[in-house]
Amino acid sequence: MVLVFLIGVALLFDFLNGLHDAANSIATIVATRVLPPALAVGWAAFFNFIAFLFFGLHVANTIGKGIISPDLITDQVIFGALSGAIIWNVVTWIAGIPSSSSHALVGGLLGAGICKGGLGAVVVSGVSKTVMAIFLSPAVGFALALLLVLIVSWLFVRANPLFADRVFRRLQFVSASAYSLGHGGNDAQKTMGIIAVLLYSQGQMSGGFHVPFWVVLACQAAMALGTLCGGWRIVQTMGSKITRLTPPQGFCAETGGAITLFTATAFGIPVSTTHTITGAIVGVGAARRVSAVRWNVAGKIAIAWVVTLPAAALGGALFYWLGALG
Repeated sequence: MVLVFLIGVALLFDFLNGLHDAANSIATIVATRVLPPALAVGWAAFFNFIAFLFFGLHVANTIGKGIISPDLITDQVIFGALSGAIIWNVVTWIAGIPSSSSHALVGGLLGAGICKGGLGAVVVSGVSKTVMAIFLSPAVGFALALLLVLIVSWLFVRANPLFADRVFRRLQFVSASAYSLGHGGNDAQKTMGIIAVLLYSQGQMSGGFHVPFWVVLACQAAMALGTLCGGWRIVQTMGSKITRLTPPQGFCAETGGAITLFTATAFGIPVSTTHTITGAIVGVGAARRVSAVRWNVAGKIAIAWVVTLPAAALGGALFYWLGALG
């Protein structure tokens, strides 16, 4: 019963991840009015779900055995990690802050794992790769989006503005689909890794550490359902408060973000889809002019990024302690 309960908590986190991060997949296509919000979340949820058909499970393996040593995983560690991440996600969702669900989970794991086994429980190689991605993913998203804006501007410099608008409204269907695939491929795998290491620690897994197919389907479905419910508070922040977006800019932001996510997923790096798309949106805004970006909003988001890991770690440690008392 404890195992079933913890799997349920993991899927709840996955659902909240989709709910919280729906804005990452749909903010640009909603902001440019290519799709209304209801259709946009359905579109994103579909591509979130089928993402497992396109990617391996490298990110799941990193989360499952690359943050905390799998030999030290207990029910209390998993409970602490998930609870710390869930509380932080709910707080930031209510506040409309686009924080990282991924780093909330990593922070929760670190807090609970260190409480259990001390600093020796930490897998330094996996954590360093994840921390490096905190800084690299928005920077890469920014650079790629900026480069794509320059290429698009050069290619369509003589085009009729109405013609360019029609072209990029159609292309945004492709770029939004690609970004939703990248979101589902990277983010759902984090919960897969949690459930897989839980099964491994309980002796419910034969043939060494791996991710069972039913876990893959359950996690993709939970994330897609969360995305379908939408995170409207954060959609507003991402879609309009950072900078004003046009269809060409929306296409460039989504494409730059998708390339970043595809690359990170291929290398098993659990990056933040929130960091990635925020960097890309800032990039397309800055390409127009520096003053087009509301830097005070971007600054508040960046502060949330810095706070997420330690705040979730503190929550993970607290809930581990409560679980150990029980």
